[in-house]
Amino acid sequence: MISSERKAWMIAALRRWQPWLVAGFVLFVVSLMYEALHGMMAELSYAELVTAVSDTRPSAIALALAATAISYAALTGYDHASLRFVGAVVPYRIVARTAFIAYALANTVGLGVLTGGAVRMRMYGAAGVEAGAISRAIAFNAGAFGIGITAVGAVALLWGAEAVAPIAHLPVLALQTVAAVTVLATALLIWLCFQGSTLKWREGLTLRLPSGPLAVEQLIVSAVDIIASAAVLWCLLPGGAVSFPAFVGFFAIATVLGIISHVPGGLGVFEAIMLVALGGAVPTDRIAGALLLYRLTYHVLPLLLALALLIATELRRGAAAPVTRAVVSLSPVLLAAQTLIVGVFLLATGVTPATVTATDLLSLDVPLPLVEGAHFLGSIAGLMLLFVARGMLQRLDAAWWAGLALAGLSLVFALPRGLSIQEVTIVGLLVAALALSRSQFTRKASLFAQRFSGGWLAAVAAILAVLTGLLMFAYRDVDYRHELWWQFEFDGHAPRALRALVAMAMITLGFALRQLLRPPLPPLVMPDGEALTRATAVIREQDHADAGLALTGDKPLLFSESGNAFIMFGRRNRSWVALFDPVGPREEWPELVWSFIERARDSASRPSFYQVRPQSLPIYLDAGLNVFKLGEEAYVPLPEFTLKGGSRANLRAGYNRAEREGLRFEVTPAAGVPALMPELRAISDAWLGAHNTAEKGFSLGAFDPAYLERQPVAVIRKDDRAVAFASLLTTGRRIEASVDLMRHQPDAPKGAMDFLFVKLLSHFQAEGYQRFSLGMAPLSGMADHTLASNWHRFGGLLFAHGEHFYNFQGLRNFKEKFDPVWEPRYLASPGGVAPLLVLGDIALLISGGLKGMVSK
Repeated sequence: MISSERKAWMIAALRRWQPWLVAGFVLFVVSLMYEALHGMMAELSYAELVTAVSDTRPSAIALALAATAISYAALTGYDHASLRFVGAVVPYRIVARTAFIAYALANTVGLGVLTGGAVRMRMYGAAGVEAGAISRAIAFNAGAFGIGITAVGAVALLWGAEAVAPIAHLPVLALQTVAAVTVLATALLIWLCFQGSTLKWREGLTLRLPSGPLAVEQLIVSAVDIIASAAVLWCLLPGGAVSFPAFVGFFAIATVLGIISHVPGGLGVFEAIMLVALGGAVPTDRIAGALLLYRLTYHVLPLLLALALLIATELRRGAAAPVTRAVVSLSPVLLAAQTLIVGVFLLATGVTPATVTATDLLSLDVPLPLVEGAHFLGSIAGLMLLFVARGMLQRLDAAWWAGLALAGLSLVFALPRGLSIQEVTIVGLLVAALALSRSQFTRKASLFAQRFSGGWLAAVAAILAVLTGLLMFAYRDVDYRHELWWQFEFDGHAPRALRALVAMAMITLGFALRQLLRPPLPPLVMPDGEALTRATAVIREQDHADAGLALTGDKPLLFSESGNAFIMFGRRNRSWVALFDPVGPREEWPELVWSFIERARDSASRPSFYQVRPQSLPIYLDAGLNVFKLGEEAYVPLPEFTLKGGSRANLRAGYNRAEREGLRFEVTPAAGVPALMPELRAISDAWLGAHNTAEKGFSLGAFDPAYLERQPVAVIRKDDRAVAFASLLTTGRRIEASVDLMRHQPDAPKGAMDFLFVKLLSHFQAEGYQRFSLGMAPLSGMADHTLASNWHRFGGLLFAHGEHFYNFQGLRNFKEKFDPVWEPRYLASPGGVAPLLVLGDIALLISGGLKGMVSK
């Protein structure tokens, strides 16, 4: 019997080594695939590949298109079921549109902001679904797909084991046994769903299963999706070459390994497995041709249709529904993906030969210099589009102009390059979409003033490496000679490709060197008196009182170009942390957010935003950040506040007791605070000494006379002696009020702070304020759903059992006495381990360093 401690250690070790085990497994599979493919690919020529594609029957392409439509229709069922599972009600028309765009984007690109999750967050959020529910729905989708593809693959393997066994080098009985066990396990899971069971996952966590009908529906959706997507490729293969059940088994294995590899669309991994699996039954050139057509049919075509959907939405911009606006706001994301694909397409056509027919026609009527120039400049335009695509993600107006100009030039060059109708169609669609989406690119910034990340440059370098391999494959029969560089002929495809490739490599190297040699950014400085005065003027016009924390003077301020908005932030280690949303007019927020992110990344740091509100999440999602729930902020609606009612009996009793003890409340305006400073300092010093703690910072105010004198202060007195105080946060709009610094004498009467808050609520109610913020309760309201992310699970466990670190539940219970409204607060940051690193740096910012963090 393994002890619970030993089991916990094994689970922790497995989690720690999981990424390395997955990477090792993928590397092992890729190595086997390379060894198997090496000899196979040596027999394949570029001419044979082109012939295989051109010889594909129109009826086979039509069937593949029909199967693609069925698969994408089934994919909408994943989202429809997952939203119902998490309790979200969204009309199917919105689900279908969102799911189609999300899967079209994720299947083709699937990197960074170009993911289905970002699309769902944007569009379902616009439909009124809370971010946590969307995250759980995405997790449900992933689980349903995993179970579905496993079940379908097992059934296919059970049926076609005799065809798979020789390729897998395993006995037929062994394959059938594994498949049968998998099918039975799936059936058991469905049965448990009908029983309404919950599965104990591990200590403290349970798995709530979906209802039986929903589980069956999801399994059917998965089966239709996987079978239809497999049929797309199967229809493109020679008829009768391999049985469909066996093929589905191979397809399922290749798909799963492609997903595990984390390569976008499983590109390369999927093809390698299918080539090896089918190599004995289908000629290599026919498999390669079918795989190429499969990528175009199932991956590229849906993205083009998503772009067409965007064009249609842009043409009817009169519709002002939130989801319609969300679709339009996705323009930069979809256009960036399409620009990236067009760029790669232009580069690929630049290193491969034109058809013989096209070459003969060009030699009759088109001057050779025009052909050479169009080929060379078209390839350079393709490379430049790779860099422009990043600027489109950042919504730069310069990127829009550059993309439109480059795509327009490519459209002009398409015919002299090789009379390619496909190239004209794809590039023309991009030009049309760009022309209709001008309003979405509003950031006035230089395209090449932006710093390109190392990851983006590495991706461009990888594309060039693949193009080099494609060039060598296409011209393997051409003997290399120095004279090739200076050969200019209509059929001189290899020399043209060589010149274009070298030019592209030199331009990429120039970009990389420019990034390395850029001067460093100026150092950050704390705000001076003038900056704080400017910030005060901005804060006075805000709805949210927490903007007043900018006046502590311990955080740099990043102002907008107009000076009417700013971001307050701190920097610790490699984290740049903005406190709250930007302060100022909302129309200036996106540019400020982008500016902050770019400055942080220019400093090789992690940009993040701490305690942002749900209404502003689309801004951070559009900027490519992920969102993680931090807790919930409590606020009391002041027009309805009263001490009457059973829910506030304890609060009423404490208030009455404090009045009987002679406590007295007063509010001193900012002009009168300097006279109170000796009393306030005495209370503060006594409170710090009693709690054996030091001053905090960043998201908490410290006892700084210059800061306290900028705002009113509430004081509690007993027998004319000040026993407690709170600094108040207000704005000129009288919408929200709050408190920052709260301290009391060790001998203050019990319930003095309750009395203080009741008096503050009554005071601001009389002043006409709309709400009073009680601040955030960290980690409260975290999802306890089993499909919740590890972030939510860890936060929930820490909230329930972390009293040794912080009084999480006590703080929540104190705020609950006022019967507040709770609103979630989020951290917006890069993904991976970045949120944990950012939170560690935030703790250091608040505590003032490691010493302050380990003490109280």
